[in-house]
Amino acid sequence: MLGDAVEWGALRLDGPQGPALIRLPQHRVFEDIAPRVIALPEGGWAALVVESDLAKGARLALYTPKGLHAATPFIGQSHRWLAPLGGGDLDGDGALELAYVDRPHLVKTLRVVRYLPGDPQLREVAAQPGLSNHRIGWSFIAGGLRDCGAGPEMVLADGGFDRLVAARLQGGAIALRDLGPWSLDASELALRCR
Repeated sequence: MLGDAVEWGALRLDGPQGPALIRLPQHRVFEDIAPRVIALPEGGWAALVVESDLAKGARLALYTPKGLHAATPFIGQSHRWLAPLGGGDLDGDGALELAYVDRPHLVKTLRVVRYLPGDPQLREVAAQPGLSNHRIGWSFIAGGLRDCGAGPEMVLADGGFDRLVAARLQGGAIALRDLGPWSLDASELALRCR
């Protein structure tokens, strides 16, 4: 859970074949609000999680009941975290993309990575600095993914939490659109396409 001292060293995944319990080594934890269930293009599903290592920092990872399925590299420094937005086909190409903010309190960079079946590495396809979705002490992540009828968009704040921003993956780049002043209420309304 964010904003407190509790971290989790195991993940229980319940699927058609019954429950599976994934246990991390003692120097790693799952550090997020909750896993996000993501449909895989080859069929089946995975849990999208933030996995943090005591020495290497965080990484975005997909776990299936069989274990680690694919992941980004660890950030590379302890006490460094990332905040997921979610995943889906973000650019209409049929592939699965996952979006997160890399170090939302320091680096403030939106990153989009692509999952390809059989590849254990989530590979970056686009990045945009100056964006965030979390403040220190929050027990939640602001924003997320939405589709208001014209394709998926990522909703988040600028780096200073002054402006609400919609970001769209287009042609291997991230296009930004200003949605007005940022507030938590405005962010939640934007996710509901209002």
